[in-house]
Amino acid sequence: LLGQILDHWFESEPLKATLATDAVIGAMASPHTPGSGYVLLHHVMGELEGRRGAWGYVAGGMGALSQAIAHAATARGAHIFAEKAVCHVLLGRDREAQGVALQDGTEVRSKLVLSNASPQITFLELIPQEQLPKDFVQRIRQVDTRSPVTKINVAVDRLPSFLAAPNARNGQPLPHHQCSIHLNCEGTQLLHQAFTEATHGHPSSRPMIELCIPSALDPGLAPPGCHVVSLFTQYTPSVLAGGRSWDEQARNAYADTVFDCIEDYAPGFKASVIGRDILTPPDLERIFGLPGGNIFHGGMSLDQLYFARPAPSYSGYRSPIPGLYLCGSGAHPGGGVMGAAGRNAAQVAIKDFRHL
Repeated sequence: LLGQILDHWFESEPLKATLATDAVIGAMASPHTPGSGYVLLHHVMGELEGRRGAWGYVAGGMGALSQAIAHAATARGAHIFAEKAVCHVLLGRDREAQGVALQDGTEVRSKLVLSNASPQITFLELIPQEQLPKDFVQRIRQVDTRSPVTKINVAVDRLPSFLAAPNARNGQPLPHHQCSIHLNCEGTQLLHQAFTEATHGHPSSRPMIELCIPSALDPGLAPPGCHVVSLFTQYTPSVLAGGRSWDEQARNAYADTVFDCIEDYAPGFKASVIGRDILTPPDLERIFGLPGGNIFHGGMSLDQLYFARPAPSYSGYRSPIPGLYLCGSGAHPGGGVMGAAGRNAAQVAIKDFRHL
């Protein structure tokens, strides 16, 4: 249990709650949920530029990371087809992968296929079900993909000024503007209460908010004097109580709750808002192909990790379809911007490729 780990090391409740956010980030779980301690470990393991457990902003926004990977690939002869949806994986007589078919009818032939899509899309949509073992299909269908995340992107005409640390007179970013700012995290009980509301189908009345201002470090993201604010919020159920879906009214009502909370910490925030983009769990699924809106392609619970990710006997990146490999967040070791699943899958694929 995460609570036991934090209680062992720390006394300050606000500090414990702030650390606890990384144990429930992207997870429909409470700090009191068994196994939550692993999710914290997952987020603090590793290093960045020699600093253990450090995180960083990508200059130019997260899309710049994808572009850097794309440039490295094309420099080595790769061909990238953007905005070309895959319709299904092409199979040979012996059920082996032979390439992919695009929705426009184009067929791309290859000896190996690596899928960065979720296990659900890869095996339940791109492969005929009769070509897969029944127990494997059942396991993929049963993966817990519940997500509590609603992401809100905000454009503001001035830097938020927090009561706890007011802005400088010149309006320049201060050190705390360049960090992850955690709101409604004064105690782990607040996080548990927010989680409990969502389990009953209600968006949290006092949601957990992680607020980042990337333009404080990367001014090119916004016009002079203006900023972009990224809000990672929890908990919001995929389906609301009574089976209601997320319509515009529900979406805006929740965003208003989030903004009211921020206003309590930083008066004037609401008046500074120029525009906002609200992405609920169904939006994240529809736009980005995240099953259930889950940023990890499936919960990082102990029953869905290590040898069981995405399914027992298939944690080694190979799939029941020879020549088809899973290399995204649904594979071992799970989600996060670290590239471990892709690197491991590539090594397995290269090893197999040499024997073709």
